[in-house]
Amino acid sequence: MLNLAAVQVMFAAAGPAKNLPGTIGRLLGLYLALAMALQLLLVARLPIVDRAYGMDRLTLWHRWTGMAIFWLALAHPAFVLLGFARLDGTSFLATTVSLAKQPPVLLGMIGAGLILVIVVLSVRVARRRLSYETWHAIHLLLYVVVALGVLHQVYEGTAFRVNLLTQVYWWGLWAFALGALLTGRLIVPLLRNARHQLRVGAVVSESDDTVSVHIIGRDLDRLPARAGQFFLWRFPGHQKWWRANPFSLSAAPNGRTLRLTAKGVGATSAGLRDLPIGAKVYAEGPYGAFTAAHRTRGATVLIGGGIGVTPIRALLEDPELTGHVVVLYRVRSAQDAVLLGELRNLADVRRARLHVLAGRSAAGYQPFEPEQLLALVPDITARDVYVCGPDALTTAVLDSLRRLRVPGRQVHAERFRLAG
Repeated sequence: MLNLAAVQVMFAAAGPAKNLPGTIGRLLGLYLALAMALQLLLVARLPIVDRAYGMDRLTLWHRWTGMAIFWLALAHPAFVLLGFARLDGTSFLATTVSLAKQPPVLLGMIGAGLILVIVVLSVRVARRRLSYETWHAIHLLLYVVVALGVLHQVYEGTAFRVNLLTQVYWWGLWAFALGALLTGRLIVPLLRNARHQLRVGAVVSESDDTVSVHIIGRDLDRLPARAGQFFLWRFPGHQKWWRANPFSLSAAPNGRTLRLTAKGVGATSAGLRDLPIGAKVYAEGPYGAFTAAHRTRGATVLIGGGIGVTPIRALLEDPELTGHVVVLYRVRSAQDAVLLGELRNLADVRRARLHVLAGRSAAGYQPFEPEQLLALVPDITARDVYVCGPDALTTAVLDSLRRLRVPGRQVHAERFRLAG
């Protein structure tokens, strides 16, 4: 809110443009630049922000900010061009062609076009048709957009050039956002990987299409990882550098090894089975607030679906997850229940209740409908609920929890939409 107020003050101090469309375009340009700076802070994934709010909440903010950027990237140039067209007495198209010959304006147009491409390909319908690796590579265009946006502001910005104070504020804001991005996405990962020297220690087949990779390294007891968190994993030399996937830890960190378990559904996860022992590993993280640290009640329900059971299995092993635990594991068939033996052993050790909910959803079998959840866990409103799985499952569970009036502070979900 303070930044929005500062933008309004800067806009007022700069004065209006030569006509109304130009004035509106100038204001929308300031909003666009501010929204882009906020988006940089969200994708920086600073540990303090990540631990405080969690990936699911950050994902929601990321989506809202992305849509705001989309509409502002359409409206800002449209109003600016309309203003110049009226001023010069030419058509909108002729003005566009004429101004596009000026490098600063062309840079802004290219940046706006890339924003439209990124947002359109992030819409759910388009997202479902893309592999995670392709979607992730497309989002690397964000860094090109940032570079173009900064250059465009250097040459075209007027509102923040009013005086020294506005220039210090505006470029200070952008320096902070860019610094956060470089710190969270480059400096911290480089330092951690240099320190821990992560390598593949073992590759274990869990089923025909699921594999676990055990990661070894130096001083892993000093890596601030917790059960329920995830890393972005890369395997240099064996996969392309831009291929990074968010895999949760499938076992609680023990200070000696880290374990991830993945199903072969994409180029990265399918290639895990062929990783040689000793292969270098590059990891970003740990990320996520899907941990026992965010519990508010003494008892817990852990709900996992498909391969989304991996952080659930890690949480079940976590000694910090005290109190009575109920585990609901949703799979299409018992054969699809990976890590089931480990879950049963852990449930026996800590006297937890484990329900394997197998079978396809049908009119008479909807295990996550409110009535079914209450039948499985009668005191669910008095427990913390952790849920991780396919998007449809997570959405269904969250909807039922709202209908059962489970307080929002007791609900913890991980969707990985911002992970990339």
